Amino acid sequence: MKPYLRDKIPASFDEIPETTSYEAGYLVTKNAGWRNVRPVIDPQKCVGCLNCYLYCPDGVIYKKDGKAAIDYDFCKGCGICKKICRPGAIRMEAEKDG
Repeated sequence: MKPYLRDKIPASFDEIPETTSYEAGYLVTKNAGWRNVRPVIDPQKCVGCLNCYLYCPDGVIYKKDGKAAIDYDFCKGCGICKKICRPGAIRMEAEKDG
């Protein structure tokens, strides 16, 4: 992940770009297989607040049928979503070999 090189350093708040400062394509390769635990969402407990979505550092959580869902191809298994989930709808589960 390389930051963009900018020609001009912003001098005021209005000059700060609205987009990310990183090149597109950060999440283009699937999980390399090093994850040993993964988050699992219980749809019965999920209230659809999407706090997990807001706090996910990799942006792998999305809304599906009014509930949170996880793109396991890019999830790193950090567990932040579990820690932030107030209803307790997310549990960490051992990654299955296969």
